[in-house]
Amino acid sequence: MKQSLTVIGLGELGSVFARGFLRTGHPVYPVTREISMDEAAEQYPQMKAVLVATGEADLHPVLEQVPQVWRDRLILLQNELLPRDWQAHGLDNPTVISVWFEKKKGMDSKVVLPSPVFGPHADTVCAALKSLDLPCYRVETPEELEYELVRKNLYILTTNIAGLALPDGATVDDLRHDHGALMDAVAQEVLDIQEALVGHPVDRARLMAGMLEAFDGDPAHKCKGRSAPARLRRALAHADQFGLAVPTLRQLAEEHLN
Repeated sequence: MKQSLTVIGLGELGSVFARGFLRTGHPVYPVTREISMDEAAEQYPQMKAVLVATGEADLHPVLEQVPQVWRDRLILLQNELLPRDWQAHGLDNPTVISVWFEKKKGMDSKVVLPSPVFGPHADTVCAALKSLDLPCYRVETPEELEYELVRKNLYILTTNIAGLALPDGATVDDLRHDHGALMDAVAQEVLDIQEALVGHPVDRARLMAGMLEAFDGDPAHKCKGRSAPARLRRALAHADQFGLAVPTLRQLAEEHLN
């Protein structure tokens, strides 16, 4: 039998990964809100890897509390993730996946693009996803991982935030072809924020092309998710932190946030 893995958070995504690990022969031990991480780590200290599958808002509290014995074997998959998020907790080399499939309650996973994975447990993650017919591939350098994370952030933040100004049910294809000026304005301000967060300029042309590649992967994807207001508030908090003007984002907040 292969080594065991722990999954912290058994929501829609955590459950997908848990099923993939099981299909590839790894026993899986869950940690839910009702289970103490410290007690689980005492009982199962020799995990091969520990997947953190919480929501964005819960990531930092979990990383703050993750037991020492698990800190060198974490797998992270949250949206709006950047290296600064794990570095803030003294984590040097986690495995990181940028998830490009959507999983909602009562529906099968829907692939937008193959999901890139970086880090020491990339092969384990890819094997689990491929067992579920979810495409993925290894990323070999920290620089390429950063690009992939910023690309996903650009996609999520641009579509969600611009979607606040669009009719209900508007898709990324609608955004691209009918509201191109809004898309470009939001995207460039999102990239202003991403540059401030990573601490250096990014390849904007490549990132914009990468975002549009994701649009092509699922043209009918709805722009405005339930998290759109929270994403705009977080983006503005980052902009305020770095003294960024982001006039389009501020105008959208004035018009669409209470």
